[in-house]
Amino acid sequence: MLMDFVTLRHGDTVIQNGANGGVGQAVIQICASMGVNTINVIRNRSNLSETIKKLQLLGANYVITEDMLQNEEMANLFKVVERPKLALNCVGGSSAGNLFCHLKDGSTMVTYGGMSRKPTPLPAKALIFKNIKICGFWMTQWKRNNLHDPTKLMTMVSDLTEMIRRGQLSEPSCTEVQFCDFSKALQATMDPYTNKHVLIMN
Repeated sequence: MLMDFVTLRHGDTVIQNGANGGVGQAVIQICASMGVNTINVIRNRSNLSETIKKLQLLGANYVITEDMLQNEEMANLFKVVERPKLALNCVGGSSAGNLFCHLKDGSTMVTYGGMSRKPTPLPAKALIFKNIKICGFWMTQWKRNNLHDPTKLMTMVSDLTEMIRRGQLSEPSCTEVQFCDFSKALQATMDPYTNKHVLIMN
């Protein structure tokens, strides 16, 4: 998603919603290694300051809430950082719609999820006057499209592996749960602000 749709250079900016998820955390770390700024949008929550600190430790330049995305603070933000040339959307609905007005002319939005289960609004102004491009991404289809060029997949895996070796890319935090306690893990899925739970089967 970071390489195929736009050419990112040092100092460019990426904006993403759902930034505290597994993909969002990876995006933060990969962008940090490239010298690319990230604006990371998350939902408001009781442990907001803790979540912001966690993402900043991964390399996030800016962490904002969905509410902040809609107020005047954004104008001040773009006095110190370039407007994004790439938006990554895993939420859809109003969360995705609010990203459009902050993108620079000719930028691209890539949708790879729809957690809100609501359609992504496409404002005519962004499409006509800012020439925003809309794309979708599905990893399975990406692999199918590149079956004829296995070196592309191997290069991606090699680059990510090297980042892991250098300590620039770590896995998202998870809570390990013994299989006999699976009901606790299932119950935790009802809380939108918990870690992912991994069942351990002996």
